[in-house]
Amino acid sequence: MANARPKADVVVIGLGWSGSVIAEELARAGLKVVAIERGVWRDTATDFPPSVDTDELRWATRKEILQPPRLETYTVRNNANQQALPVREWSNLTLGYNVGGAGTHWAAASWRFNPFDFQPYSKTVERYGKQQLVPGLQVQDWGITYDELEPFYDRFERIAGTSGQAGVINGTVIPGGNPFEGSRSRDFPTPPLVPSHWNDIFTRKTTEMGYHPFPVPAGTISRAYVNALGVRMGPCTYCGYCQLFGCGNWSKSSPNACVVPALMRQPTFEVLTDTEVLHINKAADGKTATGVSFIGKDGVAGEQPADIVIVAAYQLDNVRLMLLSGIGQPYDPRTRQGVIGRNYSFQTLSYAYLWFENEHLNPFINTGCLAIQIDDFNADNFDHTGLGFIGGAGIQSLSNSGLPIGMAGVLPKGAPAWGKGWKKAFRHSYQNWAMIQGQGTSYAHEDAWFDLDPVYKDNYGRPLLRMTYDYNLNDKRSGEFVRQKCEAIAKEVGGTRIESYNFAADPYTPFRANDSSHTIGGVVMGTDPKTSALNRYQQSWDVHNVFVLGASSFPNNGGFNPTVTIGALALWTAKAIKEQYLANPRPLVQA
Repeated sequence: MANARPKADVVVIGLGWSGSVIAEELARAGLKVVAIERGVWRDTATDFPPSVDTDELRWATRKEILQPPRLETYTVRNNANQQALPVREWSNLTLGYNVGGAGTHWAAASWRFNPFDFQPYSKTVERYGKQQLVPGLQVQDWGITYDELEPFYDRFERIAGTSGQAGVINGTVIPGGNPFEGSRSRDFPTPPLVPSHWNDIFTRKTTEMGYHPFPVPAGTISRAYVNALGVRMGPCTYCGYCQLFGCGNWSKSSPNACVVPALMRQPTFEVLTDTEVLHINKAADGKTATGVSFIGKDGVAGEQPADIVIVAAYQLDNVRLMLLSGIGQPYDPRTRQGVIGRNYSFQTLSYAYLWFENEHLNPFINTGCLAIQIDDFNADNFDHTGLGFIGGAGIQSLSNSGLPIGMAGVLPKGAPAWGKGWKKAFRHSYQNWAMIQGQGTSYAHEDAWFDLDPVYKDNYGRPLLRMTYDYNLNDKRSGEFVRQKCEAIAKEVGGTRIESYNFAADPYTPFRANDSSHTIGGVVMGTDPKTSALNRYQQSWDVHNVFVLGASSFPNNGGFNPTVTIGALALWTAKAIKEQYLANPRPLVQA
């Protein structure tokens, strides 16, 4: 190989949340760790100072922070009878293209999953029987429980500085928090954010309706904080430049702010930026990986030998890399056999958009996840008997939209599109528009999967990843149930005009405004090698020195943002590698 590098103990593919967290853990343990990041180097001080970060046109409209689709994209279709076509412009998906990955520009909603989300199959069958499951759903337990993951949730929150109000500590329900959450060992590291006027309206009315509102946990820090790695963070100023932006105030949790400063001080760590991994290399017998092949920023091919390969890129990229590397059997939708590309799920969103007559909500005072939520209809927190679906959604009042360009199109149906009429409608809408979001669970279906596209290829001649996906019957039913709940709350809070939507009622498209960016699965963990690619430690069943981290590991999506669960699982896997794998490299779970 023209550019063969010295052997490392560990090579990490991707330096977002999961990659940076596990790299820091392993480098601090004394292992030689090399991270390979396709994107550019970006750090808080030089790339996102306040004079640069608050540029809506550059970051939120032109989306310069995202991976360019011309560099790599994927193809999409709703079913196998259609021709998949490449996505040419990012809409709802937000792929990172820098050190920090999508964790640099995320909105920072910082959820733990509900205990039900880790055992949806066993808990559903125990409470309702198998008849509760819609035919074709691929519902399975993760192989890990909430209680096992709780210490790692706690550790990640200490690294991120998460702000929030605990709802259950050591089994005791705490007033003001989420009474439905899994029990936590202690409170959040920083207090909850100050609620907006819209948050206060939502809190008052949902309490009157008998629900249980609480502040959404946030990676926007409410006060000065020194995190678990010794990094100092500043309190949020509620400037509103969060989603699709960095944070020049050191207030938003990100790999760049919370992990990379400590990681770069580790003498056994090295990062290669502007470098793309082409595939994972395997030994002659196919039972272990020997490292990765890459193309460097100089365009020269190279090889990074390593004893352990950590795949920690974006969910779509993880699936594609496993397929390109021939690790694990690809899923075949005709036979229902195979595991790579299986268990794709998304997020089932329902909304009520409402306009008040004269509330003056001051939406420019916000963060990416300033919200109050109720979990009364999330996970299995309510009786599903006779409803014909499982799961649900967290329903929240979001105060995350105040940018003038983005808000210019937030007008009720029938409003003028230009001229004096548009100006008048915009003046009213800006101060009086509000959003109730139902962020729903999602469960995989046998007719949704990933494979390699037979037609379209990337710049290196490799096939693009192909997505075959549409909402299933469980999505449609749960989405409609949640839509009705959102609409009922919108009426109760006094909206004079209301528009409500169940996104799952229409065919899936990657171009729908306000849709989720939470793509899930494809290389999932579980208890059975016939239905999962990874064991409970995110270790490949087939190639034991390959570990795959990120949302690609989730067998299903909860009614929450996935980031904190991604981080907690990375810490869980790091502990397993340090305490179990290094002394005796082997499969950590027997098939």
